[in-house]
Amino acid sequence: MVDVTVVGAGVMGLSCAVRLLEAGHRVEVRARELPQDTTSAVAAALWYPYLALPQDRVTAWAARSFDVFAGIADDDPAAGVRMRPGTEVFSAAPADPWWRDAVPRLDRTTDVPPSYAAGWTFTAPLVDMPVYLAWLAGRVEALGGTIVRASLDALPGSRDDGATVVHCTGLGARGLVGDGTLHPVRGQTVVLEQWGLDRWWLDAAGPTYVVPRGREVVVGGTDGVGAWDRAPSADTAADILERAARLVPEVRSARVLRHAVGLRPARPTVRVERDGHVVHCYGHGGAGVTLSWGCADEVARLVAA
Repeated sequence: MVDVTVVGAGVMGLSCAVRLLEAGHRVEVRARELPQDTTSAVAAALWYPYLALPQDRVTAWAARSFDVFAGIADDDPAAGVRMRPGTEVFSAAPADPWWRDAVPRLDRTTDVPPSYAAGWTFTAPLVDMPVYLAWLAGRVEALGGTIVRASLDALPGSRDDGATVVHCTGLGARGLVGDGTLHPVRGQTVVLEQWGLDRWWLDAAGPTYVVPRGREVVVGGTDGVGAWDRAPSADTAADILERAARLVPEVRSARVLRHAVGLRPARPTVRVERDGHVVHCYGHGGAGVTLSWGCADEVARLVAA
């Protein structure tokens, strides 16, 4: 058993903290932003490997996360995780996705909206992030961990005192460890009042998605590479709603509840590795939720090594 400081309280930091606590470590989570203020809180959170490489590691992490989310959906309805069918659409018949092995079943279909030619359907985890982050934070505390707000100019501690640091700051790694390969990919969403939608739709070429939650429907999105602006754009919101209505016409008449913007932390490859007393786990692009449990398991192994 070692003392571990997890830096970052988004979905990745909290998932790592849970796995480390379950392994018997003493864990404190330190973060400038508490869970409900992180980028994770505004994610649409449809399980889908997006903007994350390398393919082999991402597929393995995503498969592991898929299995864990399916278990959570079965075991604890209060966690905010549901398994729901959905369809990804294409303008022409697609080849199998590179992440095909991460899902138990994927079926081809031509039952797609007008202007699309084909698609595939599969059941995927949908995660209501405000609910799920509260559930994760509750798991951390129930297992004996702590979550504290702290602004850090550098990663804490050293291996000399027996402590280990797990670094999960997302875009914060640009300044915290000087990672110049890390860059934002801006994503804007519109949150609509739920009208009874029970399946998700995705056109990754947009990216355009319509993702149902219990009381809301999240529609998006954008992929503004290098854009740091967190203010929602009215013109962008109108474009999102128009694109989403091609997938689900009911979007046109749904009541808008709010707008949100998140900055995805992208880099050429996801960084999960040990460097001295620090285990890095960041750069998950648009797949933080999708990879969270697979990466958390690997982090726990690296801490124990």
